[in-house]
Parts: sequence; C-alpha cells; structure tokens
Amino acid sequence: MACTMSPSPLEAIDPVELTAELVRCPSVTPREAGALQLLERLLGQAGFRCQRVDRNGIPNLFARWGGRSPVFGFNGHTDVVPVGDVEGWSCDPFGGELRDGFVWGRGASDMKSGVAAFAAAAIDFVQRSPPDGSIILAITGDEEAVAADGTTAILDWMELNGHHMDACIVGEPSCPDFMGEAIKVGRRGSLSGCIELTGVQGHSAYPNRFRNPLTALAHLSHALVTRTLDEGTEEFSPSNFEISSIDTGNNATNVIPAHAVMSFNVRFNELHSVASLSRWIESEARKHSDGHGISASVKQLYGAESFITKHGPLAEMVAKAVEAETGVKPQYSTAGGTSDARFVAKLCPVVEFGVTSGTIHQVDERASIDEIVTLKRVYGRCLLEYFG
Repeated sequence: MACTMSPSPLEAIDPVELTAELVRCPSVTPREAGALQLLERLLGQAGFRCQRVDRNGIPNLFARWGGRSPVFGFNGHTDVVPVGDVEGWSCDPFGGELRDGFVWGRGASDMKSGVAAFAAAAIDFVQRSPPDGSIILAITGDEEAVAADGTTAILDWMELNGHHMDACIVGEPSCPDFMGEAIKVGRRGSLSGCIELTGVQGHSAYPNRFRNPLTALAHLSHALVTRTLDEGTEEFSPSNFEISSIDTGNNATNVIPAHAVMSFNVRFNELHSVASLSRWIESEARKHSDGHGISASVKQLYGAESFITKHGPLAEMVAKAVEAETGVKPQYSTAGGTSDARFVAKLCPVVEFGVTSGTIHQVDERASIDEIVTLKRVYGRCLLEYFG
C-alpha cells in the first residue's frame, strides 16, 4: 500500500496512523520507498524548512522550524531490516495493519513509531505554542546497515550550513519489557572483524608436509575469549569478546585446509576503543601465527565507539516527562547494541527513549497503539519543558 497520509497542517497528527503509513513504505535499507517523502510533506505543511541530504545513494531528511537558539533535536531512522521468512508472518509485513491493540509490520517498533511520535509531537507543538527557539528533526535511511552515509551525512551537512543542536532525543525503542522502563543514556562500543590464517594444505597423515592454520586458530581463539577485558564500570557492563563463526570451506576429514577464517565481535565500554582493541587483536594474531609458521591477516569490518551522556539536565528532563506520562520512574540504561546516538553524542547531550523492544527485527514485529500515543505525549512534554 502506498504512503498517502496528507492531513491539514492545522489538524493534530495521529502518531498511530502515521506509524501505520510509514510501515506501509517498504523502506528496507537503502530504499526510501516514500517514507521520507511522506514526512517531508507533513513537516513542510507545518512550517518546517526541509532539506534532503542524500549521500552516496542514501536518503536522509533534515527539517527545521525556527531560526534561533536554543535548538532541540530529534533523531531517528525510517530504514528497516529485511522481513525474513514472509511465510512466517501472520500479516503483510508492510501492511501497517491495526489489530489487537498493535500496529503490525516491519519497522513498527524499530523505529517508525518513534519517528512518527516525535514528528507528530513537533508539528503539534509549533502550531499550538510556537517556541522561542528552534526544533530540528534529523531522519536517516541508513541506520540498519553500515550507517556511513546516514546521520553522519546529516550532521556533516549541518556543520557546513551553520546548524547545531543543543540537546537531542533519539527515538529508538528503549524499554525492554514495559513502557517507561528505561532511558538509554549511553551505549557500549562494538568492533566486528575477521582473522584469516593461511598455512599449507596437505594430507593429515603427513604432518611434515602441511602447516595447519586451525591449530594456530585454536590457540588464538582461546587467548582472545579467555582474557578478562575488564570488570565493568559504573555506567557499563563488562566488555566481552565473542566468536561468531569459524570457517575453512573444507568438508574432507583427511585434508588439512590452507585457510581458516574466524569472525568476531567485541562489545566494549569506555575503558577501551576501536583502536586499542584492534591493536590487541592484531598483536595476538601475530603472536600465534608466527609461533606456528603461518600468516595472519586481521580485517576490521565495522567499529563504533562507546558513549555516555552524564546524568544532567537532558536525562533528568526526559525522565520526569516519562514518569509523568507513564507513572513509571525510568532507569538509566546503557544496554543493547549500537545506535545513531553515538554520532549525535559528539555534538550535544543525547538520550534515547521509545517504545518497548520485544519484537524488533522479528517476524510479526509490532508496536503497541497505547505506547505510541504515550510516546507522543512524552515528547510533547519534553518540548514544553525545554522551551519553558
């Protein structure tokens, strides 16, 4: 179904219907599929100055209301992961069906409901009580992939064109089990890569004629997974190194392969960095490959640094708004994977708050209608409090 929502700019925006309309845009990364066009139309009607900031084929949208400080920002993404096994869904993954108290479909909770809620809250706010300041919405189509040309492209464009944000909320689904449970004030970093070991292929009966890369890999993997990286910090849980796959492409039991590849992922806190962990992994790879007479190559596939927003005015303001609207006092959390908040954190204080995350990336992804309505109220209350 096409994205068609186009209410009068004087009408209050229904975040539930807007969520459903966004779900009906099959915007699997890097496809835009009409999602940003829909938002640009709605925001433009409400007086936001909109600018597409596409880069390297990735669609992005910048929208601003107002021309002076202070500047409050929202950040989110409209791209989604693939649907997976279509036959496993009980509904059309891009149908945006409203049923049993939920909006159903890919991206409903991650995170088209968050985008719909903050867009609706911002539109209503500027029309009913225009603030003495500015509101920016930075919405990307490249969060679920490598994120190289998404929020970073918008932030680069903002810097070149004299825009800034003083505070920002990212609308990622932040609550594990119930609405209001948690506000994300930081995230652990992530480093993914692979180590390729190369030896000499041969018959397993003649050890003097081969050099087995798997023998070296066994010692290397043991050294990597058994090291205690740290005991955790006040804000973060302990860092961990995990092996995600080991592959040789060899199905014969009596053939020693020439190559072996191990893929890995490290989740780490502020005691480490992508650079420091890369150096450690490369050092271990050299040590164990040299000791077995084979070669090693470490390839970093993806790295994201950790970040933390200290418990200051922004986190306190959002926490009060959440408690006022949900009756729940939220916990400050740094759990979960990476998000685009790590890019925003370089420029201004940032926190994440959104709906519950129980079905993200799953078959039959869905978002509670009540939670979406509540989320818009939380965002609206934050705007009211911020601009005072």
